[in-house]
Amino acid sequence: MHSWIDGQEATAVNLQNRGLAYGDGLFETIAVRGGRPSLLTRHLDRLALGCQRLAIEVDLTLVRNELLQFASQLGEGVAKLMLTRGDSLRGYAPAVGAPARRILQGGPLPTYPAQNAEHGIRVFPCRTRLAEQPLLAGLKHLNRLEQVLARAEWQDAAFAEGLMRDSQGRVIEGVYSNLFLVREGTLLTADLSRCGVAGVMRAALLEQAVALGIPAQVRDLALSELEQADEVFVCNSVYGVWPVLEFTSLNWPAGPLTRKLQAVARTLLDT
Repeated sequence: MHSWIDGQEATAVNLQNRGLAYGDGLFETIAVRGGRPSLLTRHLDRLALGCQRLAIEVDLTLVRNELLQFASQLGEGVAKLMLTRGDSLRGYAPAVGAPARRILQGGPLPTYPAQNAEHGIRVFPCRTRLAEQPLLAGLKHLNRLEQVLARAEWQDAAFAEGLMRDSQGRVIEGVYSNLFLVREGTLLTADLSRCGVAGVMRAALLEQAVALGIPAQVRDLALSELEQADEVFVCNSVYGVWPVLEFTSLNWPAGPLTRKLQAVARTLLDT
């Protein structure tokens, strides 16, 4: 594991770090290929939005430059960028003027089974629900206990992902991915204004759909709409797109729109 803290090689954080104590911060998980971070602008734009929402002051130009240097050294793999509010004494109130901490960790690209992309995956129905908090909705903040609990629900390797819903039962996302449905040629994905993570690959695919003339809607999705879907797929910024073949008693093919957007995602990750 290759790691930096505030631009310097390091392997440990201060015990007073607010990211450790309270999950007070943000993170980005970024694929690195050929020494370059994929979808860098989108990752940094989401990070900037998170800093604005959480009122974390940081030099984002410095963050970008460090990330580029880190990726160059890493070569191939995944860079995890964590930005915390810094260090403080006990208590929820942030220390005035405490500098944000920039933490970078690098590791190899995960070795997912080739069949996930080639043939598709089975998705587990998670019982853990996502709480609604509009202030945090869309952000990739460090509070990931809902995802930790959801992922602990299954051990069977036959399931590559889990489906998460909100407190009202609306379909939101995967445990570590965003979810899309295809119905009668229209691309559908969940409204993430209450909860969920607005993935950078999700945003890129929505933009590409517009460019390709594919109708797309971002709106509330009921669980029953899965029964009406012609295709289903999940995506994230590390593996791209995986077709979903099975969820509970439902089955779908790896359809033509899924395959088209899978190729788009592959190109986005390679450039």
